[in-house]
Amino acid sequence: MGAARTRLAAGAAAALTVAAGLGVRAAAAGPVAKYAGDALYTVLLLALVVLLAPRTRPAVAAGTALALSWAVELFQLTGVPAALAAHSTLARLVLGTSFNAPDLFWYAIGAAAGWTVHHTARTRTAPAPA
Repeated sequence: MGAARTRLAAGAAAALTVAAGLGVRAAAAGPVAKYAGDALYTVLLLALVVLLAPRTRPAVAAGTALALSWAVELFQLTGVPAALAAHSTLARLVLGTSFNAPDLFWYAIGAAAGWTVHHTARTRTAPAPA
């Protein structure tokens, strides 16, 4: 798959991920919505990594998305995201407000799901060996 097609697919995946997140929030509540949102957060980051660097291998994209998700979660221990979130809805959506250890697990689930989709897409579109 060429870079342009990969970017198009990654952009579509990002949009679908946002839609899925909004759908989960509208249809569910409590832990289901929260932890699905955590996993989808990492899937969205993976799609954005691929959008920016379309030749990124699935494992690298998933690892990058997971590392970013964990970094944001650990950053919440500082209190800075909560302070920013008090003044900005965007900061609240991107950075969250408070550390929650189980989120780290759900980010890994999102990375694994995103890796599976990315790996499958690359495998299905790879040229056949000569």
